[in-house]
Amino acid sequence: MTQIQAMDDNPSITGNRGRNRKTIWDRLHPYRFKLGTLSMLVALWLLFMGMSPETFGSGRIYLSLMTSIPFPAILALGLTLLIVSGEMDMSFPAIMAFSSYVFALTFSTTGIAGLALLAALSAGASAGLVNALLVVRFGVPSIIATIGAQFFWYGLATLLADGMAISLVDIRDTALNSILTGRLFGWLPMQAVWCVGLAIGASLLLHRHCFGDNIRFIGDNRETARMMGVPTAKTRTLLFVLMGVMSALVGVMVCSEMASWWPTQGEGYMLLVFASVYIGGTSVFGGEGTLSGTLIGAIIIGMIEAGIIAGGLSGFWTRMVYGLIVIASVSGYALVFKKTDR
Repeated sequence: MTQIQAMDDNPSITGNRGRNRKTIWDRLHPYRFKLGTLSMLVALWLLFMGMSPETFGSGRIYLSLMTSIPFPAILALGLTLLIVSGEMDMSFPAIMAFSSYVFALTFSTTGIAGLALLAALSAGASAGLVNALLVVRFGVPSIIATIGAQFFWYGLATLLADGMAISLVDIRDTALNSILTGRLFGWLPMQAVWCVGLAIGASLLLHRHCFGDNIRFIGDNRETARMMGVPTAKTRTLLFVLMGVMSALVGVMVCSEMASWWPTQGEGYMLLVFASVYIGGTSVFGGEGTLSGTLIGAIIIGMIEAGIIAGGLSGFWTRMVYGLIVIASVSGYALVFKKTDR
């Protein structure tokens, strides 16, 4: 008894106990960004449910969201990896348009959907490799290089197609259409299945593989990473190529869903994709980010337009609300990261 009392009176021992005792906040602190994004999603859902219970109480709205949200969400997954590494890609909508043009042209010429898919993915990878060459080899800042690339790929696709759309009605009769954008069990859009699968794969790559460690290390401090032996050039090159492939895949999916290709395909995705990434908690400074946060961010962005329209407001509100949410998210996370750095 005397020994126990002596231990309790010993400030060094009680101090260690206090330090080892974690509060609920301490345990939740590593997940604060995910919880913040998830709270935003729940709050928006409750708001829209209150504004339009008929729409958001029906299953049809969720099937519609599962049809449209996966396209920007898959692009956002690839862009998250790039931004975590400290890079940027403004050319993915144009790469999407160019690669899907290659898909449409190949399918229209040969009638072989699998060959057209391979051609589109190769085109996307090549476009990503061009971006990597400009940024990694020539040292052009990625935001400048990819803005130029965006004009180039859009211009090339429009020039080759002579500004004309391509009908792909026959794609609906192919197995590729069922695999990419068919309906699993007769109701579940396959693009949603692909999106969840890619999110899991990319998350494992970022958080459970040495390649992901390299990405975060490069995003934190590229020069230090290089001095520590991290293959910075190879990693950044692979990320640009991966972004090109994912852009091509989404372009093919859109062609398959809509059964057509048009020269401005991909326009309109830029704001949605960047908003999804930053709402999801990815640092604008690089080094930090989660794929699950990006996925939740994409759901938030996809739900906003449907909620605004269902609530009886004009569609003109959509962009303003997108802008407000992006500004609030980026500012909030910037303040949190700044405090963490201190």
